[in-house]
Parts: sequence; structure tokens; C-alpha cells
Amino acid sequence: MLITRSLPAHLHPCLLRLLLLAVAALSEIVPVARGDVGTASHYSPPYQPTECYGGDPSQFPSSNFFAAAGDGVWDNGASCGRQYLVRCISASESGTCVPGRTIQIKIVDYALSTTSAVAASTQSAPGATLVMSQTAFGAIANSSVASINVEFQQ
Repeated sequence: MLITRSLPAHLHPCLLRLLLLAVAALSEIVPVARGDVGTASHYSPPYQPTECYGGDPSQFPSSNFFAAAGDGVWDNGASCGRQYLVRCISASESGTCVPGRTIQIKIVDYALSTTSAVAASTQSAPGATLVMSQTAFGAIANSSVASINVEFQQ
């Protein structure tokens, strides 16, 4: 025979608050993925022309944090102009990622384009989810590596 006992009504809000505090504290200790995970490589200038904006120099944000989208992000060109928050989560060499650094990038090109400046021959590693400008890549990771694993969110 199962005997159930309910808590006094005044304890319910206290337990709920305690549970919420425990979850909040745990999320600070255990990293929680909040976006998609992929790879990022980098490419060097010249950055024009691009698939999204051709030779228009105003396409680039003043921070120079921009990227070309790989197939998983490209969305038949609909990703042009989208902004993503990107952070390095790991790499083949320890100490590569800049801890706690997240940047905002703008998509300006298609990584698999054969006619734009991001042609495969200028990329540090082929097949990346995001091919970032040298400035953007260097802001979140050591630029001496060819590729990193990233978390990104629109």
C-alpha cells in the first residue's frame, strides 16, 4: 500500500525557488549549448567580390567580423546579411580558443562559390560551416590553426 503525503502549501513556493536556483547554478558550471555546432575556418583578403553583394564595399561591418556560409547555413542565398553569434568551443590544439569570447558576424558570401573571393583555394580548411574573415577568426581563436569547432546562433 502506497501512502502519499503532500507538503504544506507554504513550502511549495520555497521548493520551486530552490529548484530554480539549483538549475541556474548548474547552468553556470556545466556549459549548455544554446545554438548550432559546426566548424569554422578562415580566409584572407581580397574579400570582394561576394555572392551576396558583389563588389559593394559597404557590405562589410566596421568590425570586419564577417563570414562566408557553408552549405549548412547558406540556405540558397537566404543567409545573406544574417547575423550570427559565434564562439570557439574546441580545436585540435589545446589553448586555441579565446575563453569566454563571443562575436557577432555577418554573412556576406557563399563558401562554395567558384566566382567570389572565398574560392576554396583561399580557405584555410575546406568544408567548414563558416569561413570567417581573418579578423573574426582571430578574435575567437589562435589564427595559426586551420579550423576550429564553433557554436553559432542567429
